[in-house]
Amino acid sequence: MQPSARLLSLIGALLLLAAQPAMTAGGGYPLDSANNDVGNIASLQRGARNFVNYCLGCHSAQYVRYNRLASDLSISEDQLVNNLMFAAEKPHETMQIAMPAEDAAVWFGQPPPDLTLVSRSRGTDFLYTFLRTFYVDDSKPTGVNNLVLEGASMPHVLWELQGLQRKVVTKDEEDREVVSLEPVTAGTLSPEEYDAFVRDLVNFLDYTGEPMQLERQRLGFWVLLFLLVFGLFAYLLKVEIWKDVK
Repeated sequence: MQPSARLLSLIGALLLLAAQPAMTAGGGYPLDSANNDVGNIASLQRGARNFVNYCLGCHSAQYVRYNRLASDLSISEDQLVNNLMFAAEKPHETMQIAMPAEDAAVWFGQPPPDLTLVSRSRGTDFLYTFLRTFYVDDSKPTGVNNLVLEGASMPHVLWELQGLQRKVVTKDEEDREVVSLEPVTAGTLSPEEYDAFVRDLVNFLDYTGEPMQLERQRLGFWVLLFLLVFGLFAYLLKVEIWKDVK
C-alpha cells in the first residue's frame, strides 16, 4: 500500500469513528435543541436552585464545591448558605447526598448516578429532551416511562410542574409510526415555563461538566482584543518599515 493510500485509509477510519456517536444518538427518539447558554449567569443561578430543590435529594454532584459554585455564579455567602447548602455544613464541601447507595439500590434498582459530568456523557440536547418526555406507563414500577430512555428507573420528579402526559402513536402518510405526547393533567407551570425551567437546569448541568468554560469565555474576550490590537500595531509597523521600498 502506498503512503498516500495508507493516509487515506487512516483518515477514513477516523471519520467513521467520529460519526459513530452521531449515528447512535440519531437511532432513537429525535432530540430537541437545548439552546442553553452557559454564559448566562442568571440562568445558571436559577439552574442551581432547580438542581438543589429537585435533584440533589437523589443525585450528587460530587466534583462541585459550593464555594467554587458561589464564586462562578456570583452568589454571596449568605445566599449560598440560606438557599443552596441544605445538605452541607461548610462552603468548601462538595454537593453530596445523604442517601446510602445500598438503600438507593433497593429502592430504585440501582443507585442514582452522580450528575457532575452527565452533560458531557449524554449531551445537553439529550438531557433537555429527556426531562420533557416522561409519560404515564402503569406497567412500570414508577408509573412512568420515557421516550428518550425507555425503561428508565427514574421517576418523573418534576410531574407537579409539568403535569402528566400520555404516549400517542399514529401513522403518517407512508404508514410509519409517529410518536407524540399529549397532556393528561396540567402542571403548575405552563409548557413554556416548564421548558424554561428545564433549560435552566440543563444549563447548570452543562456548567458542572466543565466549570472552567466560564473563565475560558471571559479570558477569550481579552485574548481576542489583545490579538486585534497587536495585529493593528504589527500592520502599522510593517507599513512604516516598507514605505520606502519600491
